[in-house]
Amino acid sequence: MGASSNQLLSVGGSLAKRAAPEQAGLFSGVNPSKYNSNDPIVLWIIQVVIIICFTQLLALLLSRIRQPRVIAEVITGIILGPSIMGRIPGFEAAIFPTDSMPLLNLTATIGLVLFLFLVGLEIDFRVVKRNAKASAVISIAGLLLPLGLGAALAVPLYHEFVDPSVNYGYFILFTAVAVGITAFPVLCRILTELKLLDTTVGVLVLSAGVGNDVVGWILLALAIALVNASSGLTALWVLLTAVGYVLFLLFPVKWGFRWLAKRTGSLETGTPSAFMMTVTLLVVFISALFTDIIGIHPIFGGFLAGLIIPHEHGFAISLVEKLEDLVSLLFLPLYFAISGLRTNLGSLDNGITWGYVFLICAVAFFSKFIGCFAAAKACGFNLRESGAVGSLMSCKGLVELIVLNVGLQAKILNTQTFSMFVVHALILTFMTTPLTLLWYPPEYRSHAGVVQARAAKQAGEEGTGAAALQDGEEFRTRFTVVLDAIEQLPAAMTLTKWLQSTGARPLSVISETTEDKGLPAPGSVAPKQRYISVDALRLIELTERTSAVLKSQRADALIEIDPVVSVFRTFGSLNGLAVDAALSVVPHDDFPGSIAEHVKGIGSQMVVIPWNASSTLEAAAGAAPYSPFDSLFQRTVSSESASPVVYSQLVRRLFAEIPSDVALFIDRTAASPGPRHILLPFFGGPDDRLALSFVVQLCVNSEVTATVVKITKQESDRLERVDTVGLEKVAAAHSYLQTTVLDGTQQQPSTTARLASETADNLLWSRYTSASTSLNADIAAAVARITFREEFSVSPLHTVLDRASEGTCGPLCVVAGRSRRFTGRSDLGELRQVAAERGVGISSDLVKTVGDVAAAVVSTVPSCSVLVLQAYS
Repeated sequence: MGASSNQLLSVGGSLAKRAAPEQAGLFSGVNPSKYNSNDPIVLWIIQVVIIICFTQLLALLLSRIRQPRVIAEVITGIILGPSIMGRIPGFEAAIFPTDSMPLLNLTATIGLVLFLFLVGLEIDFRVVKRNAKASAVISIAGLLLPLGLGAALAVPLYHEFVDPSVNYGYFILFTAVAVGITAFPVLCRILTELKLLDTTVGVLVLSAGVGNDVVGWILLALAIALVNASSGLTALWVLLTAVGYVLFLLFPVKWGFRWLAKRTGSLETGTPSAFMMTVTLLVVFISALFTDIIGIHPIFGGFLAGLIIPHEHGFAISLVEKLEDLVSLLFLPLYFAISGLRTNLGSLDNGITWGYVFLICAVAFFSKFIGCFAAAKACGFNLRESGAVGSLMSCKGLVELIVLNVGLQAKILNTQTFSMFVVHALILTFMTTPLTLLWYPPEYRSHAGVVQARAAKQAGEEGTGAAALQDGEEFRTRFTVVLDAIEQLPAAMTLTKWLQSTGARPLSVISETTEDKGLPAPGSVAPKQRYISVDALRLIELTERTSAVLKSQRADALIEIDPVVSVFRTFGSLNGLAVDAALSVVPHDDFPGSIAEHVKGIGSQMVVIPWNASSTLEAAAGAAPYSPFDSLFQRTVSSESASPVVYSQLVRRLFAEIPSDVALFIDRTAASPGPRHILLPFFGGPDDRLALSFVVQLCVNSEVTATVVKITKQESDRLERVDTVGLEKVAAAHSYLQTTVLDGTQQQPSTTARLASETADNLLWSRYTSASTSLNADIAAAVARITFREEFSVSPLHTVLDRASEGTCGPLCVVAGRSRRFTGRSDLGELRQVAAERGVGISSDLVKTVGDVAAAVVSTVPSCSVLVLQAYS
C-alpha cells in the first residue's frame, strides 16, 4: 500500500471506533479540545489555528532578515513538538494526541500533493536553453560530488546511529539524495527576493537548478521504489511502470489537456474556466493516486501533473492564483509543522551527535559549493559570480524536508538521524541569503535583462543615469510612466496626451517648419525636430505567492499580455506616440530602487507617477487628516496592511531616489472634455523653474492654455496664528522640505546658492516674458497661449487658492514645484489659516510629500488636478 492509502485506512479506523456521535457540546460540560473520533474537526481546527498563528508570527520576524517562509514553518513544528512545548506535562496529549495525527497527516499530504503540483508548474525548461552548456556543467558538478560525498557520509552515520535491520544500501541512497538535492522552489524565491533573476548569475542558477531538481526527484523516486518493492524484480516493474506513466502524461495527456484548454477558450484568455479547474484537479489527484498505488509516493503524481500545464498567455499563472493561498497558508504549514513535530532536538544529547550534525552541514555545503564554484569558474565566470552560484546551489529547504519525511515514513531514517538532517537543512537554508549577498552585492552584478537590451539601442546613451538636456534643447523628450494598476491609466493617458502637439503635424513630432496654428513671435527661428517617446514601466508587487514568482520568471512573456501595458500601448499607437514597455516584479519596498535602475538604464529625462483620484479626494474635506496617497499602488486605508503614512513615505522615497526629474500627477479631471487650462504659481527655486519650462512644453499643444503667476511675498506686521487638527507636525514637514538640497543632505542653503537661484529664476522668467527674446516657432506659439502675471501678496497661499477657484476656459490643473528650496520662505502660519478657514484637516504627511502649495490645493479645491514637480541635477 502507498503512503496516502495507509493514511486513509488509519483515519477510517479511528472514525469507525464509535458507532453513534455524541450530541453533547460545550454547555454540557464537554471539553472541546478532547479528541473525539466521531467529531475530529474540533481538535483539528485547534491544531490548525495554533500552527498557522505560530507560523505567521515567526515568518513576520524572519522576513526582516530575508529568510524564506519554510524556516518559520519548520521552527513552528519544533517549538510545538517534543523539543520545547512537548516537555510541558499534558501538552502533547491534549493538543497533538496520537489518535489525531492520522487526520492531520492526511490533510498535510493532500496539501503536499497540491504544492508539488505548483512546483511542477514552476519548472520552465526554456530557462535551460539560455545557458545550456554552463547550466549543464554546473548541474552535473552540483550532483556528482554531493552524491558521492553524501554516500561516503552515510557509512559512519549508519554504523553510529542506525539500527542494523535497516537496509544499508537504502540508507546510503537516501543520505546521498538528501545531501545532493537543491531546493528549487526556495531557490526561486531567494533569487526573486534578492533581485537576481535578471542577472547572469540568476539565469545560470535557475537553469542549473531545473536540471538538479529533476534528477533529484528521479533519484528519490528510485529510492522509494526500491524500499517499497519486495524484490528486485518488483522494483524493476515499478520503475518501468513509472517511466511509462511519465511518457503517457508528457505526451498524450499533455496534448489532450492543451486541446481542451483551447477548446474551452481558457488558453487564449489566460484564465482557466470552472470546467478546466475541475479537469486540472482531477488530473492532479488521479496522477497522485496512480503513483501511490504502484509504490511511489503520491507527491510524484502531483509533480508530474504540474509539468503538463501550458504556460502560454499566463494560463499557468492564473491557475496558480486560484490554488496558492489555500495551499501556502493552510496545507504547507501543516506538513512542515508535522516535520517539526517529528523532530526531537532532545535526542541530540551529546557531543558526538552534534559533531555529526556539523559534519553533515559541512559535507552538504562544501560538496555543493566547491563543485558548483569550480564549474562556474571553468565556464568563465568571475570569482564573485562563481561564489554566488555555489552559495545559491547549496540551498536546501522544502524539497530537502520532503525527502527526509519520506525517509522517516519508510523507516530508513530514525528520529535521531531525521532530527540531525532537519537541523542541517535549516542551517543551510538560513545561510543561503547572507552568503549570496556577501559574494554578490548589488554593485558587482551584471544584468542580462530587458532594460539593458533597450538601453543598448539608445544611440549615444551611456546608461549611467538620466539623460540631460542637450545644447539648445529646452523640452524633455524621453519620459518614463510608472504604472502599477489599471486605475492609473486615465491619469497617464491625460498627461501624455498633453505632451503632444496637435494640428496637421504628426502628433509625436515637434515640427521642423516655422508654421504654427498659434501666433509665432516675429523673428522666431525654426525648431529642432524632436520625438516624444514614453517608456511605460509596469510594476507588479512580488509577494511570497507562487504566482508572483512565476510572474517574475516570465516577465518577458507576461509583458505581451498584461492588460495595463496593452491598453497603454494601444493608446500610444492610436495617438502616434512611441511607447516602449518594461515589466518588473519586485517587493513593494523595492519599487523606488527598481524605478531608479530602470531610469539609469534607458536615460529617461522625467519620471511620471500618475494617479487617478477623482473618486477619493473628497475625503480631504473630512475632519480626520487625510493623505491623497492612501490608494496609491493599490493600497487603501481599509487594507489590513496599508497605512497612509507608509505609502506617502513611499512616494517621498520615489522623489528622493529616482535620478531624474519627477512628476506626480494627481488627476481629477480625466473625464472632463474640452481644452485644458494650467495654473502655475511661480515662487522660484529649481523645482519651480522646472515647472515653468514644463508648462511651456505642455502649451505646445494647442488645446492647452496656462496662467503663470509670479508671486512675491510681502511681509506683514502681523499674521494670524490658528491651530487646527492635523498640523501638529507641519513645522517638521517644512523643515524637511526647505533644508533638503539636491545631494540629499539636510542643511540650510548658503547665501551664494540662494542668490544664484534667484538669478536663474529671473533669467528664465525674462526669457518667456520679454518681447525682445528670440524664440523658435514652437516655443513662441506656446508662450502665446500663456498669460504671465506678477503679484505681490502677504498671503501667497490664499492668492493661489483664489486663482485656482476662478473660472477658466477648461478643466484646471495646478502645477507646482514640490519645495521652496533656496527661497528661504515658510508658509506654515498661512497654511494653518487655510486649514482653519476651509474647515479641512491637512496632514503633515501630505505636506512633506507634495509641498505646501500642492497640499493646500489638493485639500481645498477638489475640482482641479495637481501636478507636482521636482527637479534633478
